[in-house]
Amino acid sequence: MKIQHVSIVAVCLSLMLSCSPANKEAKNPEGDQMKEQVQEDTAKEEPTAHATLNSASGSSVTGTATFKQTGEMTVRMTIEAHNLTPGEHALHLHEKGDCSAPDASSAGGHWNPGGMEHGQRGVGEFHAGDIINLTADANGNVSWSEDIEGWTIGGSDSTNILNRGIIIHDKLDDFVTQPTGAAGGRVACGVITEGSM
Repeated sequence: MKIQHVSIVAVCLSLMLSCSPANKEAKNPEGDQMKEQVQEDTAKEEPTAHATLNSASGSSVTGTATFKQTGEMTVRMTIEAHNLTPGEHALHLHEKGDCSAPDASSAGGHWNPGGMEHGQRGVGEFHAGDIINLTADANGNVSWSEDIEGWTIGGSDSTNILNRGIIIHDKLDDFVTQPTGAAGGRVACGVITEGSM
């Protein structure tokens, strides 16, 4: 009976020690490691940006643009636009994030920090803001996405797309005529701001 009593006391003491603060502290390093891993994963999340496209020059074009940093100098740009005239429309980033003028002229010229000639992206010289011709379907809708090299979200002035104007033009870009590609009026304008929509 005495031996049994001693065994029960020993078991109770073991349980008490396993629940003691000293033992909990021994488990904290694992908790700290998990917490640090979550912080690292959060820090690794790539920056994002967005713009709401509003009509300009008397059009009824609307849409959204989203941006996600996918590499050190690469940004994935996604456009959804509506109420365009069916066919091709130039898409550019302009130097100023200002869409206040009715014709979006307040966005300034093409974003061109390198002082290059206007042209087709990836072929010879081109502005940092030269992108592509979007093709609107028969209903005037566009859905397009592509990785753009040479851009950052929040990087240096020469690569940072934040606070730039995004413009959809009335006509296609011929990639030749200086300095605009003869793209016609500005039918939609948006300001690129940090974060997701």
